[in-house]
Amino acid sequence: MANGQGSAGNVISALASFFIPGLGQLLQGRLFMAITQFVLAGALWMILMGWIIHLWSILDAAMFKP
Repeated sequence: MANGQGSAGNVISALASFFIPGLGQLLQGRLFMAITQFVLAGALWMILMGWIIHLWSILDAAMFKP
């Protein structure tokens, strides 16, 4: 999708992860990381700490280098 950190593709992926943790990784074709972040964020939101995984998901999508 994109050519490195800061590219338009990574910005779109980071925005997608802002709304749904793991969606940006899924857009980048990284299924395992997408599932991991989605499940962890969902589980941790139950104990009010999901924002940590949510932020990780956004940063991971933004800084991905193919």
